[in-house]
Order: sequence, then C-alpha cells, then structure tokens
Amino acid sequence: MFGRRKVAALVGEFIGTGALTLLVLSVQRSTIGVPFFVAAAAGLTLALMIFAMGRVTGGYFNPAIVIAFWTARKISTITTVLYVVVQLLGAWGAYYLYTYFVKNDLQPIGGHFTARILTAEAIGTGLFAFGVAAAVYQRVSIAVTASFAGVALMLGAIAASSASLGLLNPAVALGARAWVWGTYVLGPVIGAVIGVNLYALLFAEADKNAVSVSSAVKAAVTGKKPAKSAKKKTSKKKK
Repeated sequence: MFGRRKVAALVGEFIGTGALTLLVLSVQRSTIGVPFFVAAAAGLTLALMIFAMGRVTGGYFNPAIVIAFWTARKISTITTVLYVVVQLLGAWGAYYLYTYFVKNDLQPIGGHFTARILTAEAIGTGLFAFGVAAAVYQRVSIAVTASFAGVALMLGAIAASSASLGLLNPAVALGARAWVWGTYVLGPVIGAVIGVNLYALLFAEADKNAVSVSSAVKAAVTGKKPAKSAKKKTSKKKK
C-alpha cells in the first residue's frame, strides 16, 4: 500500500513538525522567550527542515499550510489527511519529549477565544502562506524555497505576536498547550487558505504553455524545471 517514498514522506513530516514544535517550546519557555527569538527559532528550524526533507515530503510541517494547498488543488485529499495526522502526532511527541527534558508538565497557555487573537493568527499565517505560495508558484530551487518559507514564518510570527502567541501552526499550538479551536487552530487555517489562494489567483504567472499541478509542486521541492504540457499537433492535408 505504501512504498518507501510515501513512508519517508510521512516520517519526514512527523520529524519536521516535531522538531519545529520542540524548538518553539525550548525558546518560548526559556529566559529568552521573547516573540522575536521564538519567531527566529521557528523560521530557522523550518528552513532547515525544508532544505533537509523538502524533496521527499514537500516541506509543509504545518496542518494549516497543507489544508491551504489542498484547497488550491495542489495536494490530494488522502495525502492531506495523512499529513495532518502525522504532523499532529509529531507535535504531541515533541511535547512529551520536552516535558521529559524539563521533568515537569506544562500548563495550558492558549487562553480563551477572542476575535483579536483569531485575527492576529490569521493575518500572520496569511503573510507566511503568501511567502510559501510565492516560492511554490515561481518554482524556485529547494534552497530558495527553504529560505523564503523560513523568513516568511519569522515575519508572520512577529506580526502576529503583538496580539497572540504567534504560533501560526495548529500542530505547534497542540504541542505548546495552546490548542484553542477558535484562535490557534481556526486562525492559522483561515489565514493560510487566504494567503495561498490569493497568490494563486492574482500573482501566479499565467503561462500559455501550461504546467501541470503535480509538475509545479515537484519543481518547487526539487528545483527542476517542470515539464510543459504537450502542444497539440495539427496535420496538414496534402493537396
């Protein structure tokens, strides 16, 4: 049912999301847990994970980004479901690993629903997703994609941190004990869907020689030029 590459993709999303959650927890709960350093740690970790495993997994590590690209018809439904599940498991595993390190359970920090936090998380994630979509649709190399995504996550988290925790990731919210449906789950999903589809509809270059969706995604993570759709050949009748 699952080939080696599919298993590697699921394991990669599990490890990448877990590493991202662990780094966010480590900085957030430390003496330097100010928003800038949390955002910087998240951005650098994401860039590293995409560069290391993006060729196999696609480099998502975020349920909101996966759902956003699913709405843009870049990812199949079954892949979306599997990715979201392993990402949540990776974040949950990171939580238990962190509590094992510090020998203490963590108290919930998500608070209650407020429209202000929902808006902040949506705007921050929208900025992040817009940057990721730019890298995907412009079909840049894996190194550039990793850099784009890391910087975009850092800027989005900083933008959101004035009103929220700036997590921009439902899986990280789960691992950080900030799982609140109306804010740290719904907010990132709304923002990601808007960010990805906004770029796709308004700023993605329309090419007469159309590139298939699968080729575009593959090019984004491999750096190879996608294959163009074959032109229809017209035969001329001999007189």
